[in-house]
Formats: sequence, structure tokens, C-alpha cells
Amino acid sequence: MVFKFGLIGVAALFLAQMSLPVFANNLTATVVSVGDGDTIRVRTGNKTVTVRLACIDAPEMKQNPWGQQSSTRLKQLLPVGQGITLRPVETDKYKRLVAEIYIGNRSVNVNMVQEGQAVVYRQYLKGCPQSKDSLLQAENYAKQQRLAFWNQASPVMPWDFRHGTTRQTALKPTQPQQQNNCDPSYPDFCIPKNSPDLNCRDISQRRFKVLPPDPHGFDRDGDGIGCER
Repeated sequence: MVFKFGLIGVAALFLAQMSLPVFANNLTATVVSVGDGDTIRVRTGNKTVTVRLACIDAPEMKQNPWGQQSSTRLKQLLPVGQGITLRPVETDKYKRLVAEIYIGNRSVNVNMVQEGQAVVYRQYLKGCPQSKDSLLQAENYAKQQRLAFWNQASPVMPWDFRHGTTRQTALKPTQPQQQNNCDPSYPDFCIPKNSPDLNCRDISQRRFKVLPPDPHGFDRDGDGIGCER
């Protein structure tokens, strides 16, 4: 499956990827297998190692159908026997090599995000300083085009899914005994007063009533309806 960028988007990502420097510790490797949308096994030198794609996070396999789609796409991009270049970032707590993966000058990490098959893992984005802008541009494009993972009303981020809880779980239908603890700006459901700042991606509710002062800014156009998209 091929997704087309607008000419400006293509040019920006192409130039960003082509300008990536060659690092002294780059490794050449051959793909042995693909585990899911952000984990592969490779052969480098005389060793077989597990590689976690740096700075991105793919949907979990149990996030149907997104996890399976992501895994399938990575297998298409990295078939068994494919020669690749690795830019190591670190070794994680699971003893996996965290790395950016390239085929020639093309970043597979950016490719997965661009097609909506993975999201930017902002918590670890500092590990990819040279490709940071390309990753963020790619994700913005995928979100605007509602590609793959982004083609759903309330996407649950992979890291939230893994932990089994999301910030959405703190939001409950308003009940009489709860009302004193609920923010009156949102009468249709309960957001506890003094909650950390939330945005529409953090909640499952859509098109709900909003009253001033709207501390979380859900009603951006001021029409009294929150999170309309």
C-alpha cells in the first residue's frame, strides 16, 4: 500500500532524511524476522539481536485491527533477508537494541509513522535528534489524512493500552453523589476538579455540552460543544 504526500510534504521529509549524517557506530544487518510493528530480529556480524525501532511506538497486537496491520506493513518494508543499516540509540531494559533503521537513506521508522502504522514516542524522541522533525511531520500528515491507526474516533495510545489504563478511566458518568467533586463545566460526565490538563485525545467522549470557563479548553470554537471531531 502506498500513500502519497503532497509535494511539499514529500520534499520536506525527503530532504530531512537525505540530510541525516552517517554515524560512526552505524551497523549493517540483515533482517531475520519481524515480531510486531516496532520490533524485529536481525543478524549483524556473527550475532542475532532483537531491535526495537527507536522513537516510535506501534499499536499492540491485541489492539485489533491496528496491531496486526502495523506488523504486516513492517514485514512488507523489511522482508526476511533485507539488508539494512542500524543507527543504535541505546540498549533498553529488555536487552533489546533500540535503533533507527534505514534502507539506503530512507528511514523505516519515519515510514511507519508516515503511513499511520506507528505513532511518535515523544517520551523517547530525544534519542532521534536528526530525524525528530521528520517524525513529527510524518505523524501530523498521518493524523490529518486519518491513515491506519488514526482512522478511529478515539485512538488509545499503545503505551496506555500496555498499562491497561488510560486517563479516560478517570472520567465517569456524572452521578448525584459525585457532583460535588466534578467540574461543572462538563455536566454530561464527570471530570474531577483540579484534574491535570486534558485534551480531546485523552477522553473518549465526543460532542458533549461545555459551560464556561472550560478549564481544559475542549470547546475551541466557543459553540458550547466539546471535542466535535
